[in-house]
Amino acid sequence: MSALRVIPCLDVKAGRVVKGVRFNNLADSGDPAALAARYEEEGADELVLLDVSATLEDRKAALGAVRATRAAIGIPLCVGGGVRSAEDAARLLEAGADKVAVNSAALRNPALIQEIAARFGSQCCVLAVDALRAPTDPEAAGARRERLPPDFAAARELAARALGRPGSVKAVPAGLRAAAAWEAVADAGTLGTGASALGWALAGAELGAGEVLLTSIDRDGTGSGYELELVAAAAGILPVPLVASGGAETAEHFLAGARAGAQALLAAGVFHAGRLTIRDLKRSLLAGGLELRPC
Repeated sequence: MSALRVIPCLDVKAGRVVKGVRFNNLADSGDPAALAARYEEEGADELVLLDVSATLEDRKAALGAVRATRAAIGIPLCVGGGVRSAEDAARLLEAGADKVAVNSAALRNPALIQEIAARFGSQCCVLAVDALRAPTDPEAAGARRERLPPDFAAARELAARALGRPGSVKAVPAGLRAAAAWEAVADAGTLGTGASALGWALAGAELGAGEVLLTSIDRDGTGSGYELELVAAAAGILPVPLVASGGAETAEHFLAGARAGAQALLAAGVFHAGRLTIRDLKRSLLAGGLELRPC
């Protein structure tokens, strides 16, 4: 079993690191290269850099921030935002990324995962899944389904098929299988797809993604801890490493995420604000009996 990884996340907009709550009310949190260097010094195992406005602004990820961040650190770097083709992935890798994360474009074109994995290897392809707990009211859910964009039909079908296999059915409680439990959403959390987040994560791994970055939008920036039910369900079915994201604030939250099955733990705001250092977090995780690379 590989060592648990602690991964700070830099959400970048207009060249600056930003952080909000549930993807909204973004506030400036600093310079990406400076924060990256600080996190490596504290003992971060990897770094994720996401250009959070690239998809909404219909552009590619800003390569300047990637190059500056790579120049500041030697640890592995995963970059996402605006990746719509294998050529986009190639540009990020040439700029210094070790892995490329795909999200909204893959929901619209699942073959993108296969293309990147075939060209650069599964170890370079990370599927980022933004999961939102759907309304429980049947009437509201039905009306919402009628308004779903047609360009996510392939992702919906693949997700449903993945969760319909015998092994998946055994590992995931019945109440969590449908999109009504957690839905994969696109375009920085602004657009519903109708695809089960769990099913889409599994389908992405089957298409060739070497890792899944699973973010709970409901928990993002709240400090209420990871969505443990979602993490455990995903860990139970995924054949690739799972990175848990969204809501971690205390060492206990991180410990719970690892015990729920995540192989890597991602956070942002708690590190940016200095409420918890990576060095202190790792000491707590080691004291909790987890295996990880010490600082």
